[in-house]
Amino acid sequence: MTTSLRSWWRNCALTADPEILEIDRMEDRITPLSSDVKSIRELISSLELCHHKADRWVTNIIGAIGIGKTQKGLGTRPGGQSHPIEKIWENACTALLAWCAGCPSKKIDLSIDTIPASRLLAGLGDRSALKEWQVQRVVEKIRSVIQWPQSLDDLTTPYVWLLLSGSEYELAYRTKCPEHYIEHKDFWLKTVRTCIHDTDNGDETELSLGLAIDMLWPCHCRFVTNLQIICEAIGGRLRPETPFSACGRNIHLLPIRPRMEIVSNTLKVYYGDPESNTEMDMDVLAMLGNQTEEKRWLAASLDKTIRLQLRPPSDLRAISSLRGPDWIR
Repeated sequence: MTTSLRSWWRNCALTADPEILEIDRMEDRITPLSSDVKSIRELISSLELCHHKADRWVTNIIGAIGIGKTQKGLGTRPGGQSHPIEKIWENACTALLAWCAGCPSKKIDLSIDTIPASRLLAGLGDRSALKEWQVQRVVEKIRSVIQWPQSLDDLTTPYVWLLLSGSEYELAYRTKCPEHYIEHKDFWLKTVRTCIHDTDNGDETELSLGLAIDMLWPCHCRFVTNLQIICEAIGGRLRPETPFSACGRNIHLLPIRPRMEIVSNTLKVYYGDPESNTEMDMDVLAMLGNQTEEKRWLAASLDKTIRLQLRPPSDLRAISSLRGPDWIR
């Protein structure tokens, strides 16, 4: 019999394993939960380790567990403040739109993180109607999840998924061209049928270009690398030097992985399930403070979430190991 999974685990599991069930029993022993405890647990449920600010978020969650409350939310920021990465997103869109408008790559004097825009755009090769259509989809995808400067609001176009059609944690593919793209159905079909020869956790695989554009999240810590892979694929280079990363895909490439392993070890020690000879962070233990049943439950929940995201279970790997439906091949 399949055990129902509590919504707390939506960002790391599809089914409840024995360890999750034990953590759920810890929750049952402290029910009803206070509003502060619920808020902290919701932060854990919203955590994505592939996000460019994931390390800071984990630190914020640990601090919240320690003091027993939080006024922070993942992805929130007071009005008027910006983050340096937003300039990277803005420059990427500006450069891509300039290329579409006919500006030669070498004349676009911008940087996208540490990469000159001219180098990234060179991967697109010679301009064509198909390439311009594909680049416009890339811009729409980036802009669909960022706040664009007010002066360019007239350029805003909603992003319509090229190949994906499921919810955030449900894998579903389109079986026909979306109505939004029907006027350029041939461009859509060529895009989703273009396959990048990629690797997923070391195994050779293929990845639809349309799916790669769908999964180009600006908030991902490897956004610029992924963007470069897509630009080169549009230009005809279908064997990238480095794998494409997405939520749960090629998770071993996350730069914070070693740090998260240490945090996981430390949380285990705190809530009472330590492994022998593990490296710990004493600052994390100090932040957590004296134990309570609520803190132990939250620490166990955070540890399990981190470990499941670093090593996704087989059913979740089937979702994160995206390549595209067989009909496109």
